[in-house]
Formats: sequence, structure tokens, C-alpha cells
Amino acid sequence: MKSSNPFSYSKIFVIGSGFFALTLIWTFYNAYMPLILGDYIESRAIRGAIMGLDNLLAVLLIPIIGAWSDKVDTKLGNRLPFIVIGMPLAAILFILIPFGAATALWVLLVVDIIFLFAMTIYRAPVIALMPDHTPKEKRSMANGIINFMGGIGAIVALFGLSTLYGIDRSYPFIVAGLLLMLAFLLLYYTVDRKPPYFEKVENELEEVHASRSFFKGLAVLKKPEFRGHLLILIAIFLYFIGFTGVEALFTVYAVEHLGFEESAAGLTLGFFSLSFVIFAIPAGLLGSKLGKAPMMLLGLITIPFIFLSIPFLPLLENIFPTINLVLTLQLVLFIGGIAWALINVQAYPLVADLGGKNKIGFFTGLYYLFSMSSAIVAPAMLGLLMDLFTHPALFYGASASFFIAYFFLRAGSKKVAANAIDVNTNSTIHN
Repeated sequence: MKSSNPFSYSKIFVIGSGFFALTLIWTFYNAYMPLILGDYIESRAIRGAIMGLDNLLAVLLIPIIGAWSDKVDTKLGNRLPFIVIGMPLAAILFILIPFGAATALWVLLVVDIIFLFAMTIYRAPVIALMPDHTPKEKRSMANGIINFMGGIGAIVALFGLSTLYGIDRSYPFIVAGLLLMLAFLLLYYTVDRKPPYFEKVENELEEVHASRSFFKGLAVLKKPEFRGHLLILIAIFLYFIGFTGVEALFTVYAVEHLGFEESAAGLTLGFFSLSFVIFAIPAGLLGSKLGKAPMMLLGLITIPFIFLSIPFLPLLENIFPTINLVLTLQLVLFIGGIAWALINVQAYPLVADLGGKNKIGFFTGLYYLFSMSSAIVAPAMLGLLMDLFTHPALFYGASASFFIAYFFLRAGSKKVAANAIDVNTNSTIHN
């Protein structure tokens, strides 16, 4: 029976514009904020710690804001009040970041902290707009549209905004801030004040899942029957250390060690994101056909060799002067993005399957708990390695995290499979 409530794909695209702007800003922020902080702070570890602040704020505050937006009732509805405050404020403060950087470190940090807080205010409500406006049977398609627009935002940030950064440091911040403001206006004049499919936001946000799973998750994972599950989750924590660290500090390596222009560094990193977007669907199809864990293991054993090759590319250029270092590095990162697609596309479905139909929500929470925890600490950890052992240590540390994760995932997958066989055997005997 079809729902009598309205549904509009045009509204989904407008809601997707909010996710486009959000991803655009986060991607550009993660690539270039470490370079801007480098004007005042030499330590890569301290810069990395500042870069982990947004993830910490997200885990601490977004569950509270998400629950609050479920309960408020105003003339603007329940989501828009947070969007009205958060999005314009974040847009203005993002525009101010390069000007704060040109003034003094304390000004930059004040602008940055308020910006991060403003982004946190509107993230939960803007993501909750999709299920609020979409019937359950259409949410997979709507979520695909929104994630596609987020992927486009990441590509635009690393290719388009990076080019502007090379012209003037303030230009990309101004353009991104204006795009965020435009997305706000589209949302304000398009979304329903009383959306027809309103539900609580908890089931849609990874930060909520992560926060709520902390104590319950740790207690459950101590049980022997969940030993394999724990090994898989540790693998996810480990390889996200490598991914998040490289994402946050690659531009620092490229600029400070290789002598790249700052704009070229961000553009080069964009090839990793570009190949991930291109190969995400093929990777999902391979996982469905050949198995999620085998595809993840293939990616986990491939990426260390890709990352380990990067510090040796300058030597290759010295041996073969005709080789272009920038183009070679872009090609290597493009291949790395394919391997990352094999890993990341399978990871959440694999974890969601661990608990069966009755525990999908619980294991979803554990997935986000382990992945987001690594995002909080990884930039500082790999930044410290760079401080202690020079810039190439970024890729040695990241490679080690993926390589160790390979063994944890392999052991965990075998243990989960063995437990499943034991359960089925016992069930057959009892029947």
C-alpha cells in the first residue's frame, strides 16, 4: 500500500546540498588546516591533536544536539532552529579562518574552535532531514543520492578549492563559506516545518551510535563468544588510524618535505578521493560476489605497499630525471584509493552482519565507536611519529596500522566463522 504522504526527490537533492557543503568544507579543512597551523606551530603532533578536536566534539555533543532536535517544537519546526544558528555561523567563521591566521595564533584558534562548535550544532539536524522527508521504502535511494553529493563535495574541495588556494589563501574559504550559506538558504526555503516522516534522529547518526555504545559495548565484548567480533573491531580501529592520519597530514608531508605548492598538495590528495568515488560501487559488487572479509583483506595487504613506496618516489625521480614526481604520486594515490574502496565499502556491512538481524543497531554503534575513536587520536599519533622520525614516518606508521589490521581482521573473521559453524552444529544436534 502506497503512502499518502508527499515525497519529493527535489527536496532530497536540496537536503543533499547541505551534505555537499558539509563534506566540501570538512574535506578542505582537513587538507589545509594543518598547513595553516604550521605558520605558528612546528610540531606535527600538536597540529594533529588540534585536527582531532572536531571528532572529539562530534562524539561528545552531537548525541545531545540530536536528541534535543527531536524534542523541540517551534514555529520553524524541530530541525531548522539548529540549522538557522549553525550553518550561517559556520559559514562566516570558515570565511574568517585565513584572516584569523594572518592576525595571531590565538585569534586563529578562537575562530577555529567556534567554527567547529557551529559545525557540530547543525550536523545532526541537517542529516536527520532526509529520513524526516522520506518514507522508509525510499530511504536507501535517498541516502545514495545524499552520499553521492557528499562525494562530489570532497572532489570539488580537493580539485576546485585547491586551485583557488594557489591563487590566494582566502579565496577557497570565501567560496566554501558562500556555498554553505547558499545551502542554508535552499534548506530554509524548501524543507517542511512539520515533515511528514518525522522520526527520532538516533538511528541516522554515527556519533550517536558511537557515544551510546561505549560502556555497553565494552562490557559485551569481554565475553568469550564475542572474541572474534572484538578482533574485527580492533582491525577497524587500527586501519582508520592510518587512513585518518594520512588524510590529515599528507599535505604537511607534501609541502614541508617534498616542496610542493600548497595547492598542488591538496590537489594531489584529491586523486585518492577521486578513485574511491569511482570504484566504490565496483568494490561493493566484488564484496557481494567474493565476500566482504576477503576483499577487505586484499585492500589491507595492498595499501601498506602503496604507502611504503611513497617515501621512495623522490629517489626514483633522481634516478630517472624524466619522471614527474607530482604525476607519479597522483597515480600512486589513485591506486591507493582503489584499495581503500575495497576496505571501506565492505567494513560497515561486515560489522552489521556480525550480530544478525536482532543486533544490527548495537554493532552499528560499535563500528562507529571504534572508527571514530581512531579519528580522534590518529592525527596526533602519526604527527608525533613525524616529529620524532621525520616526515616519511607518516607513511611508515600508516602502513604498519594497515598491516597489523590485516592480521586482526583475518583472525577475527576465522573466529567468527568457526563460532557460526559451532552454533549451527549444536542447533542441528538439538533439533
